[in-house]
Amino acid sequence: MAEYFASLSAVDLVGRLPAAAAQGLVWGIMALGVYITFRLLDIADLSVDGTFSTGAAVTVMLIVAGWNPWPAMLVAFIAGLAAGCVTGLLHTRLGIPAILAGILTQYGLYSINLVIMKMKANQAVNVDKYGLAITGRNVPVSIVVSLLIVIAVLIIMYWFFGTEMGSALRATGCNQEMSKAQGINVSAMKVLGLAVSNGMVSLSGGLFAQYSGFADVNSGRGSIVIGLAAVIIGEVLGEAILGKKLNFFGRLAFVVVGAIIYYFVYTIVLWLKLDSNLMKLFTAIIVAIFLAVPYLRGQSKNSFLRAGKNSLGSREVK
Repeated sequence: MAEYFASLSAVDLVGRLPAAAAQGLVWGIMALGVYITFRLLDIADLSVDGTFSTGAAVTVMLIVAGWNPWPAMLVAFIAGLAAGCVTGLLHTRLGIPAILAGILTQYGLYSINLVIMKMKANQAVNVDKYGLAITGRNVPVSIVVSLLIVIAVLIIMYWFFGTEMGSALRATGCNQEMSKAQGINVSAMKVLGLAVSNGMVSLSGGLFAQYSGFADVNSGRGSIVIGLAAVIIGEVLGEAILGKKLNFFGRLAFVVVGAIIYYFVYTIVLWLKLDSNLMKLFTAIIVAIFLAVPYLRGQSKNSFLRAGKNSLGSREVK
């Protein structure tokens, strides 16, 4: 045991944290996309595992073809919008449950992503040959660029969800029947929400591919769990720190913070020299714990529950 702790270096851990912050910011954009469907629309959209890889594939292949990375990421965003529309139309027009529609889209995107990458499961992009927006070789610049993109996304999201259309989308997630009564096209709002969500996930995939230096057909596997982890961690922290002062913009910002914290935890797990193959188990445990926190907190504050316990206690004393 002493040898194990002696082998751990605090300096090494500190040196890894900037890279974790950079990746957390990139995945924070994906988590914001998940927030739209999971929290605002109350839909479990599993297509994000496919659209993340789509964004990576489109971005890398366009950069390799000579495109500037920024237009390449814009095209990746549009590709994500299209994939989200497919999921939305499968759900609203064909009556397929949302979770199954997402699975079908994700399943189909696997083949589409292979076609985009010319039937290759992996496509590298050389940072020495192409001018990338971010790269793992220059972490400080990657942090600054990613942070600026995140801030821009937060501002646009906050503005959009304050518009009439954005408010209609939020209302659809809160109460579909009441939204219909107010004349809101619920089906259109669902398609719009799924499209915007997957567009952001695809944008995140494009950034991640540049940071890691390659696009992989399986790079999006497990993205939904990471996104949920970021959303839940961010919400719990935001409510714990700001309480009732936590507004909508604060919730969006804390989702990104949740993604950064997730990657800090991931880095610590690797620093502790634990088997990285067990990371999915650790992620599941982390998500389960943070999902349970709001429920347990609500139970502890439930006045009826406390009154029942107090009455039982007084009877025992008698």
